[in-house]
Amino acid sequence: MRRADRLFQLVQLIRGRRLTTAAFLAQRLEVSERTVYRDVADLQHQGVPIEGEAGVGYRLGAGFELPPLMFTQDEASALVAAARMAQSWVDPALARDIESSLGKILSVLPPAARVSAEALALYAPAMGLDDALRRRLQTLRESVQSHHKLLLSYRDVSGDASERTVRPLGCFYWGKVWTLSTWCELRNDFRGFRVDRMEAIEVLPALFRDEPGKTLADMLRQLKAEKVQGKIVPRTPQEAPAWADRGSTTG
Repeated sequence: MRRADRLFQLVQLIRGRRLTTAAFLAQRLEVSERTVYRDVADLQHQGVPIEGEAGVGYRLGAGFELPPLMFTQDEASALVAAARMAQSWVDPALARDIESSLGKILSVLPPAARVSAEALALYAPAMGLDDALRRRLQTLRESVQSHHKLLLSYRDVSGDASERTVRPLGCFYWGKVWTLSTWCELRNDFRGFRVDRMEAIEVLPALFRDEPGKTLADMLRQLKAEKVQGKIVPRTPQEAPAWADRGSTTG
């Protein structure tokens, strides 16, 4: 990659994230972290408002804009592939938004790139989720976004039933099933529930606020710590759904 192209891509990577570390940039650009530090310094000297420092991360200052970029033919094909696959495994509202967004992207492509992308021979037949599960997933996703508490009626892998009031934190797709990660108010701890084992979902009027120790970021840090400590974590995609089913099975 030419250095000019690398500098341009570096700015694109930084402006696409809130905070970008040199390690991330080095991995994406396939260069050393020392090269990233030197490139960032050169860009700063040229007037590009990159804020931050080595060891912390970088972000692009307000007011800096690059001209709109056109997708390459390969990038357009990649978007079509991702959209087709995602539509089979998300809820109806999100699937419609994906289709609408893809149409807008394709409409502004050069004719040759559009024809190539639309002719991509990669398809994902709509066999992933049944309609009831899709509607359930939409309810969960919207509750995560709106911060509404949920009352779940759940049956675990052993057939034991329970009801939990939870704070929905995020929906996770494991290649076979979706799970909902939550803060469980009954157990005062993080719990995961398989969406296909939820017998009823009630969206409660009560809203919740992010509190230290109860957020999605806290849960992910806890899981990372468990992995480092050698506790049970999924080793394969097949094991992940069972591991994530931490509803009533773990108390």
